[in-house]
Amino acid sequence: MQGLTTKGTMELIDAIRQRRTTNGPFEPRPVSLEHQHLLIEAAGRAPSHFNSQPWRFILIDDAAVRSRIATIGGRTMKQLMERGTFFSRYKKYFRFSQAEMDERRDGILIDQLPTILKPFIKQVFSNTVLSLMSKLGVPSMLGEDSRKLIEGSPLILAVLLDKEEYIPDALSGFYCQLSMGMAIEHIWLLTRELGMGIQFISTPMEIPEAWQELKELLCVPENLELMALYRLGYVPQDAKRNRIDWKSDQRKRMSQIAFRNSCATPEPDAPSQTPT
Repeated sequence: MQGLTTKGTMELIDAIRQRRTTNGPFEPRPVSLEHQHLLIEAAGRAPSHFNSQPWRFILIDDAAVRSRIATIGGRTMKQLMERGTFFSRYKKYFRFSQAEMDERRDGILIDQLPTILKPFIKQVFSNTVLSLMSKLGVPSMLGEDSRKLIEGSPLILAVLLDKEEYIPDALSGFYCQLSMGMAIEHIWLLTRELGMGIQFISTPMEIPEAWQELKELLCVPENLELMALYRLGYVPQDAKRNRIDWKSDQRKRMSQIAFRNSCATPEPDAPSQTPT
């Protein structure tokens, strides 16, 4: 791409292997207009059905708008934690030891917790521990951490689909979501080349009234559907981890995700993936 100012050119396979979600804070400096436009150009190069290009984007760098999005994000995180919705919905993805992560090779490894919570980690999904976490103010703490992360992100990206193409009950709806996913992946891969990071802002999507509030805030017209929000920014050199944090760098082996000619024959693992 013309105008790329970072040193060197990352090979595509390296970019894919090094793709990460940024859980922590970004630098406060604004994302340059050049980089913002490169991200949208990359998204626009994704394939789409009949070249329909159904995606639309809102680049949000206004501090007041970001603050309101952050308030909604923090509030919904707190609500989901207080209700137990977060843990009950996603508990199958939580891993609490490296051995479990090595065996399963999926989900997220919760490897950073405040000291006060560590004795309860194995019982985190019980009603007793969820009640204790509420009394200790964990939902409020996570909500505030989430609010700060979003508000401190210099750029928020809203992803929308054109309803002329995006018809959820029709095959075109699937095609649109497939294309949108590829467009977002283009953005995700390019962020590392630009010295940036990206994270999905998911909690407002889980509370319908909060999602509607975001649609109104962003003046989403009737012909567009708000699909997702992401926070972006430049990654600091001395990035600090959150009070509650996780790792998700394990990936399933070849034999766990691929087959040869039919589902009856798993593809053998590459030598480097063979368990020892």
